[in-house]
Amino acid sequence: MNHTMRPGNFIALEGIDGSGKSTQIKYLREKLNQNGILCYTTMEPTDSPIGSMIHQIMTGRMKADPRVIAALFVADRLDHLLNDIDGIASKIEEGVTVLTDRYYFSSYAYHSVDMPMDWVIQANGQCRQILQPTVTVFIDIDPDTAIERIAKNRFHQELFEKKSRLVKVREMYLEAFRRLRDTEEIVIVDGQKKPEEIAQEIWAKVETYVRSEKKEVL
Repeated sequence: MNHTMRPGNFIALEGIDGSGKSTQIKYLREKLNQNGILCYTTMEPTDSPIGSMIHQIMTGRMKADPRVIAALFVADRLDHLLNDIDGIASKIEEGVTVLTDRYYFSSYAYHSVDMPMDWVIQANGQCRQILQPTVTVFIDIDPDTAIERIAKNRFHQELFEKKSRLVKVREMYLEAFRRLRDTEEIVIVDGQKKPEEIAQEIWAKVETYVRSEKKEVL
C-alpha cells in the first residue's frame, strides 16, 4: 500500500428495524463532508443478486430455513467487501471513509434468535478478518417505538419486523456487545431522542475516531 495514503474509516450503524439508521447515516455523511472527509454510503443486504434473494425471503416471496438465510447474509457480506465493481474493502484501502447501514453485528443479533450465537460469529469470521469497523454505532430504541415507526413508514412488514422478535433481537445485540466489547469499538446512543439530537450525540462520539485518523495523516 502507498505509505502516503491512510485507509479510510469504516463506520457501521446498527439497530433494530425502525431505529432510524438511514436518517442518521445522512446526517453523519453531511458532517463528514463538512470536515473534508470523502464518504461512501452503503447498506446490507445489498442490491447484488445475493442481496436480492435475501430481500425476496424477507418480504415473503421466497421461503428459506433460518440457517440458509444466515449463510446468504454471509455470502452477501463477502461480496459487499470484495466484489470488483464497488467492493468496500478496496474503497477503504484507497482512503475513502465508508458508512454502512448494517454489518456483521446485525447477523449476530438477528440470526442468533434462531441458532447459537457462536455459530453466527464463526460464520462471519472471514468478514471480520477482512474488514473490522473503526467503530460500530448502535442506535438503541424501544421495540414498541420501532413497531410504531415501521407501521407508519412501510407498506408491508418484513420477516423480522414483529415486536416479539425485535425484543429478542435487541437482547441479542446487547449480548453480542457484551461478548465482544474487548475486541470491538462499540458506541451506544439513545434512539428515543429527536433525530437532530441523536445526530449530535453520534458525531460527538464518532469524531474522536475520525480525528485520530487525521492526526496520523499529519
